[in-house]
Amino acid sequence: MESLILAGLGGTLGAIGGAALTALYASIRGWSTVVPAYAIVGGIAAAVAIGAVAGLYPALRAARLSPTEALRSV
Repeated sequence: MESLILAGLGGTLGAIGGAALTALYASIRGWSTVVPAYAIVGGIAAAVAIGAVAGLYPALRAARLSPTEALRSV
C-alpha cells in the first residue's frame, strides 16, 4: 500500500510539473499550450503500475521467509 501511495503522489506531482513546464515553455515561445488529459492520466497510471510491481515483488519475497530466517539474514 505504501508503494502505491508514494507512486501515486510521485506520478501526480510529475505529471503536474511536466504540464506546468510545458505551459511555461509554450508561453515563453508564444505558443498555445496543449497537454492532453490522457497523457496526464497515462503518466499517473504508469507510475502507479510500476510502483505496484516495485512494492509487490519484495513483499512477496519477504512473506516467504520465516521470521527467524529474516532476522538471521540482516
